[in-house]
Amino acid sequence: MTGKLLAIILVLSAVVAGVGMYYLQVYGFYYDVEPQPGQDVSLLAEGAVDPQPIPYSAFQAIDADSSPIRYRACFETDLTAQDLATFQRVENPEPLTAPGWFDCYDAVAIAEALRSGQAQAFMGAKNIHYGVDRVVAITTDGKGYVWHALNNCGEKAYDGTVVGEECPPRPES
Repeated sequence: MTGKLLAIILVLSAVVAGVGMYYLQVYGFYYDVEPQPGQDVSLLAEGAVDPQPIPYSAFQAIDADSSPIRYRACFETDLTAQDLATFQRVENPEPLTAPGWFDCYDAVAIAEALRSGQAQAFMGAKNIHYGVDRVVAITTDGKGYVWHALNNCGEKAYDGTVVGEECPPRPES
């Protein structure tokens, strides 16, 4: 009887722990980002240091304090390809996935639009966090998507290799 009771307790504990970890990864750490009109979406012009805001509407975003690359956003814009010609493009962008409940953002569809030429990716901001850049993708029909991606310095810093002199010093925490 004691063995069966112990087995039941272990199985129930494992199930509760598994459900808890799933909830924390998919729902628990995320929060809605409060829109800041005129500041939420910006692009970096070729040769510029500071990004400049672009016109947008229907902004939705989520973020989490547990990781600098959990930011995802969706918006709409009236900018045309000609309007976007002066902004710095991102080569080989890879949209990161979002939780399934964040309906406006579909990383697979965004990646397909980027591959097919239906969307273009631009640099939103460099080093929004240490080693992390903000990438903005805009489709030909005016839908926009934002995510954070590790840059070269971030990839080196987080995988443990020597960062090197080309990267800025890591901020003290």
